[in-house]
Amino acid sequence: MNALHILYNGQIVTLDARQPRVSALALRDGRVVAAGSDADMLALAGAGSTRENLNGRTVLPGLVDAHIHWEWTARAMQQVNVFEVPSREAAAQRVAAFAARLPAGEWITGHGWSQEYWADRQFPDKSALDHAAPAHPVYLRAKSGHAAWVNSAALAAAGISASTPDPQGGQIVRGADGQASGLLLETAMSLVANAIPAPTPEQLAAQMLSAQQKALASGLTGIHDFDNPSCMAALQVLRERGQLALRVVKQINKAWLEHALALGVRTGFGDEWIRIGALKLFADGALGARTALMVTPYEGEPHNTGIVVTEKEEMLRLVAQASAAGVSATIHAIGDRAVHDVLDVYEVVRGQEAAPAPPPPPPPQRHEQ
Repeated sequence: MNALHILYNGQIVTLDARQPRVSALALRDGRVVAAGSDADMLALAGAGSTRENLNGRTVLPGLVDAHIHWEWTARAMQQVNVFEVPSREAAAQRVAAFAARLPAGEWITGHGWSQEYWADRQFPDKSALDHAAPAHPVYLRAKSGHAAWVNSAALAAAGISASTPDPQGGQIVRGADGQASGLLLETAMSLVANAIPAPTPEQLAAQMLSAQQKALASGLTGIHDFDNPSCMAALQVLRERGQLALRVVKQINKAWLEHALALGVRTGFGDEWIRIGALKLFADGALGARTALMVTPYEGEPHNTGIVVTEKEEMLRLVAQASAAGVSATIHAIGDRAVHDVLDVYEVVRGQEAAPAPPPPPPPQRHEQ
């Protein structure tokens, strides 16, 4: 057993109602084993123990980000940053600068634009990106994550033409000529995203390692991840190398559910570093993309009440299937109609769970606004 490390002379917040603030902690092997006064904790020190004077500094429990897309986050740090750019032209200038450093034909990806920051508050089309990077396919996710802005090269790489149908739960926005405008909503985003060469688990793990350092420096010690199975593969690379320093609760997406249930995986399965969380579903989109599912139409768009990403009946089937196997569910729902649909689903499934077997944890609802 390793010796103790004593932190003393601090302002330590414990979140324990019995002693909410203490001045000292005793640690062993990265775990808190005791908390109390300087005198009590220093008295525990033995041969080989180390002591660290905090000099009055404040110590807080580690923070947990309860909803993050960790693969997106890690990859975005290596991409074009278009967060809060004041115009589509400013975003295009950043893309052009990025393109100047890349060989022709290589993909340019980025994240963070929002038309709400622009003077006209209008969605962009492909023209500005065509001018900025004519020799590169460009894919820029919106700040909301529910829309993508692409150029003609990206549309061509994905094989999108005027005859390409809208996918279920998504929309290829089109111009007056019927051609794709360069704006993709919800599941239509994947038509182009799936054409982008994916990093290997090792490459993604390297990107996550860089992102992890920033997370730790911000006080994060744990995350609830809502990204794809590719994220899980990279996390396991870090875990096997002993480089994973964030505790991760990994959600299961719809495509992964059948595989997980076939293996008997349940909510809570795993260890202290990586655990299985809930089934993640999308009921609708987002307000920024005007795809959140609403009871009444959006202002100025009398025919737009948002997009149904997952039909109510399908949500019910999936949530019931997961619940019966011990997997909780968490559903993205922003619009008022989507929130009602999700609550209806939970009500039905909760009724089905009134059986001898213990139900999975109560289902959270994400983003209700």
